Amino acid sequence: MEEEVLKLNNQICFPLYACSKEIIRRYKPSLEKIDLTYTQYLVMLVLWEQDEINIKTLGERLYLDSGTLTPVLKKLERKEYIKKEKYKSDERNCIIRITEKGKKVKEIAKTIPLEVGKCIDLNIEDAKNLHRILNDILKTFNKEKDTSSID
Repeated sequence: MEEEVLKLNNQICFPLYACSKEIIRRYKPSLEKIDLTYTQYLVMLVLWEQDEINIKTLGERLYLDSGTLTPVLKKLERKEYIKKEKYKSDERNCIIRITEKGKKVKEIAKTIPLEVGKCIDLNIEDAKNLHRILNDILKTFNKEKDTSSID
């Protein structure tokens, strides 16, 4: 019985990891059309929802630390999709704003979720359930993070 817990096929993490990797791979051709990597696309998704966001909040929203987020933001700034500005009241803090060029890319990007969705053989009900379950798992991780910061 102890051996069963160490089998790859019994790990919940493995299908999550493999599916994530495969889905990201399927995004690549669509994202190349708008000159974005998958991580850059995630940043842009947030900025298409709201025109500006604090870097710390962006990192929390995307589950990315500053070491991962900083180079992504620098590349997006070089592409002129975003603009980074320091707060006047606190120069250590930055806000990210979407540029007009970044807003224009949104129009092309609107087709991407449907293109990628065609690669995934799930009916709408199963897709909604999967989405709900994954978000429930993320909420659990957030609760753990919140309680560990209290200690």
